[in-house]
Amino acid sequence: MPRYLDDTQRHELQCQRSTWRWRSEWPTWAVILAVYGGWFGVALNARTLGLAPTIALLAVLSCWYMSLQHELMHGHPTRRPLVNMLFGLAPLAVWFPYEVYRDSHLRHHDDAHLTEPGCDPESYYVTPAQWANAGAVLRAALAARNTFAGRVLIGPWFSIAASWREAARAVAERRWRIVANWAAHLVALIGLAHWLEARCGIPWRAFVFGVGYASLALASVRSFQEHRASERENERTVINEAAWPWRLLFLNNNYHAVHHDLPGVPWFALGEIYARRHDGYRASNGGFVVRGYGEWASRHALAQAAQPVHPFVDPRELDGSSEDLALARRRLAG
Repeated sequence: MPRYLDDTQRHELQCQRSTWRWRSEWPTWAVILAVYGGWFGVALNARTLGLAPTIALLAVLSCWYMSLQHELMHGHPTRRPLVNMLFGLAPLAVWFPYEVYRDSHLRHHDDAHLTEPGCDPESYYVTPAQWANAGAVLRAALAARNTFAGRVLIGPWFSIAASWREAARAVAERRWRIVANWAAHLVALIGLAHWLEARCGIPWRAFVFGVGYASLALASVRSFQEHRASERENERTVINEAAWPWRLLFLNNNYHAVHHDLPGVPWFALGEIYARRHDGYRASNGGFVVRGYGEWASRHALAQAAQPVHPFVDPRELDGSSEDLALARRRLAG
């Protein structure tokens, strides 16, 4: 159940669910058409546009695609996970298989353990033990990652390295479903890279390291200080009152406290819900509100937004058990 809505607002939410826009989810279908049409339209015209503009445009569209993948795994635009998955399997953003990303993100929605290293796979904190065992270079990198510039420049390497470690662990532990997902993803990625080079004149290195890395860097703008360590669960998730281009690129995921409160609500309704209940959300999340990504960039360009070591949790590691995943799935359904 939503935590920050009163009975009247819950009734309004139920009424919205019955509207044609919600039932048809036409805004999400429009995004699907725009992302795929834009991505392949740019790729097919790469020789006319030039390589640098092509890479830049594809990076933005791949970042938008990752926002779409996030929406797909939350049950949109259809209630059939298999149908939604089909729109998210293409390796347009290079690095992560859709199903691996989906399972990881479900664990992230266990709000009781949000930000805790070893529990939250999207945490940017480490345990005291991890910090103690890190060398000087890794400690410097972990500290830099919690600055805005560091998150954009080196943050993607942490995400890529973590995904490779998980893939290697899946092979070692013979978790064949995950291995199969990675194998299928790599086959599709090789096929797409070959097509881009042969048909569009885009070198595979430019696609993998240009488009792939740049799109992750752009997505890192959204994830910067998206969550903070707090003893109160309600105060861990930000509201970012970003301008409309960012809201469109990130499909309103800047209203992150609303999304975590109502994870099943489609992206196009999050802003409306926040507008009706902004005082309640601001009060409930302890005033964890910023006016846009420019505020983060100016305040924390080279200054840490948080220390790397999590201040409240015991130095333990969890493995994302089936019980954790089941809890996250129930939270998403609610």
